[in-house]
Order: sequence, then structure tokens, then C-alpha cells
Amino acid sequence: MKKPKYQIIIDFIKEKISKGEWAIGSQIPSQRHLAKMFGVNRSTIITALEELMADGLIEGIAGKGTVVTNNTWTLMGNHFSTNWNRNVTQGIHKPSVSTVQEINEAESDNRFIQLSKGELSPELFPLKEMQEIIQKVSNQLTPFGYEEPKGNRKLRQTISSYLKERGVRVSPPSILVVSGALQALHLISIGLLKEKSTVFLEEPSYLYSLSVFQSAGMDLDGLPMDNKGVKVDSIFQTKETGRNILYTIPTFHNPTGILMEESRREELMEYCIREQIPVIEDDVYRDLWMDNVPPEPLKARDRHGNVLYIGSLSKTLSPGLRIGWIVGPESVIDRLADLKMQLDYGSSTLSQLTAEMWLSSGMYEHHLENVRKQLRIRRKKAIDTLDKYLGFYATWDIPEGGFFIWIKINYSFKVKKLFEKALSKGIVINPGSIYKEQTGQFIRLSYGFASLDEIEKGIFELSEIIKNNKVELKY
Repeated sequence: MKKPKYQIIIDFIKEKISKGEWAIGSQIPSQRHLAKMFGVNRSTIITALEELMADGLIEGIAGKGTVVTNNTWTLMGNHFSTNWNRNVTQGIHKPSVSTVQEINEAESDNRFIQLSKGELSPELFPLKEMQEIIQKVSNQLTPFGYEEPKGNRKLRQTISSYLKERGVRVSPPSILVVSGALQALHLISIGLLKEKSTVFLEEPSYLYSLSVFQSAGMDLDGLPMDNKGVKVDSIFQTKETGRNILYTIPTFHNPTGILMEESRREELMEYCIREQIPVIEDDVYRDLWMDNVPPEPLKARDRHGNVLYIGSLSKTLSPGLRIGWIVGPESVIDRLADLKMQLDYGSSTLSQLTAEMWLSSGMYEHHLENVRKQLRIRRKKAIDTLDKYLGFYATWDIPEGGFFIWIKINYSFKVKKLFEKALSKGIVINPGSIYKEQTGQFIRLSYGFASLDEIEKGIFELSEIIKNNKVELKY
């Protein structure tokens, strides 16, 4: 006899609890999430939860949702279980804000229209070429173990040549291979900065959606921007020399897409050198230009070792490779290499060999030509659709590169409500609040991942949400 749906849900939750996967003190998924998971309405979920509450397994707690209060062992006798929920809140590293966690979860669900993802669509993944390169790597493979602390020597030499073409002259000993740009930021935060240092950064900024620097005990100080980049005259040192650093994304900024102009780059470098403020330049979007080659990196102007330069293949080729790099003075790279060895003993050898062959074979540059062509098509689709459906409700600038359109929604509507409504309709967007945008009227829309049809459908649905929920979105 087929079990009723509410009983299937009860059995599922009991199994999770009995295995310790949902430990005592854990918050169980929301009713909305469970309803979507099992394809039922919320009344079925409520029936199941009420029975579990009657059994003494879960309890609704104000401000915390529904949490596990017992398991089968504690109910059977005088047994005590560790309440891991207490430990979850005591770790040194801060959790992501709840909205970011919600976005991360939705981005792993391929049923959603992903207008949030900052990565290339699977449609643009060079599968045939990747298979060819991996086959070549496999054919040339010899027994391998841990790489050098700074990374595979041949890859670092190839990165040196690659950067020279982009204006950055650096030798392999000044390059550290890392597992993506995020690891680079983590290494810098724990290895180079004093506690209570100040990190200057653009506001809004991608860094606000991360907790990497705050968890290391740093203060974030936002700097205003205009359409030329960060406003240099807004930087004020509030602490002694050695307790300030600037983090910037000058080329196709995340989330705004702004390209810092040449004169602003010169002004920024002059100021930071004069005031002895070291710079972290995040340049992972550089190769995604569509209209014109962008100005040279800040690092190309650096004659004093003042700039730590971060690059990556995650945005242009594949995030799955987990290959990026940091460029800086040798003493700094030595320090960060030692830290990386302590953390993971080096990035994957296979990934490093694959990345080296991509960069040295000429296939990477050929791939970039196709990516730029396809991004132009996607950008045009997004802009044309925005003009058609959202022109009355929002404004935006056309980006010259990268994935993102920074959209200002009419003040009549609250973006947080729009985000929630869109998510309930299967559309993921990034509200500006996760980047510490102060007005609460911006969203970041990505045209890099979703298909052309999904871009049009997603933007159309956003306009319909605004049209049909005007009263609700205002309050």
C-alpha cells in the first residue's frame, strides 16, 4: 500500500535525525523548501511537522524556526547528544549572510533561471578542447606528488609570459599558484595583515558578500565610486602606516561593471604610493572585454612592489579547474606560499598541468575570442530585453566587459521583496544589499550563465512581478 505523502516526509526527517545528519539543535529546512523538495503544498508539510512535534523530535522556536530537540536515542532513555548547534555559532570564521546562503543554495538548482551566477554558461565551455588537452596531459604524465610550494614551475613560467602580454612584467619566483582568487584573499587576510587593520574597498563591492577579511579581524571601509572608478579623494587613513590596505577591482568591477579609466588608475597609484597604502588588485575579469582592450593593470604601473595582483582562469575558462595566481614581491610570495602549504600542500597537479597547456598552446586565446563573441550576443539580448520590459521601472549602464549589469530599480519598489518574489518564481538575482549598496534599490543581473531564452524569460518575469505586485513591493 502506497504511503501518504505526509508520512514519506515524516520518514525522511526521522531518518535524517536518527543518522545524526540533522543533529540536536539543528534548524530544519523551511516549510517552503520542504514543499518544493517533495512537490507538495505547505499544508502537507505542516501535517508532517505537527506529528514530529507530537513525537518530541522537533520544536518551533521563535526567531530560530523549527529545530531538532531530540533524537530516537534520547527518547529511548537517559542518553545525551552533543548539541552541535552551539558549536556552529562559535567558529572563528563568520558565516555568509542569510541572503548569500539562500542564493548559493538556489544556484546549485538547475531548475532555476540563473541571472545571478558570475560564471560562463555550460554552452560556452570548450568541451572538445578540454578533452583534447586533458588527453595530452594524460599521455605526457609521469609519476607525480606534491608540487613546489609556489606551484608548478612550468605553469608559473607560462603565467609570467601570459602576464607580460598584458603589461605585467614578473618572474616566476614572484608568482604563487592558488586554488582560485578566493584562496588568494584568504591567504592575504591571515598572512599579511595585522588584526584590526582597515581594508579600503569600493562600495558596493564583491568583498562585502564574503566574510574572509572580517573573520580575520579586519575592518572594512567603503569608498564611493563614480563611472570612472573609485574616488581617490575619499580615502582617509584613520590608522598608522601598516594597518591599511586597498582592495579594488578596477577592470569590469563586480558588481557594477565599471571600468576604471586610465587617468584614475594613475591617480590611485600615485596616492597609494605616497601614503604607503598597499594594494590588492583583483583582475579576474580582464580577459572578458567586449568593446576595447582595457587599460593596463595597476600592477603594470607598480615599480615599488606595492601591488598584490590576483588573476584566475575561473571566470574565463572553468571554475572547476580551481587555478589562479598571486603576483607580488618575492618575500611576500614566499610567506603566502608557506601558508598555502600549511593549508592544502598545493593546488592539484593535474589542474596545474592542464592550465599550463591551455595557456601555452594558444588555445586559451582562441577560446577567449569565442567567449567575447558570445558575451556580446548575450549582452545585447539582455539589454534589448531590459529595454523592452523594464525600461519603465529601472535604469542601467551598458557594461564594456564582464558578466554583470548593475540595475537601479525605481524607488517605488523594494528590491528585497523583488528578490524574494523572483526566487519563489524560480529566478535567481543578486540584490545590491549583499554588496553593501546603501539605497536598497539595485540588483546585479548576470548574462554570462543563463541561456538566451532564459535571459529573456527571466527579465520578462521580473517585469511581470513588478507589474502584478506593485502594492506588495512598495512596503
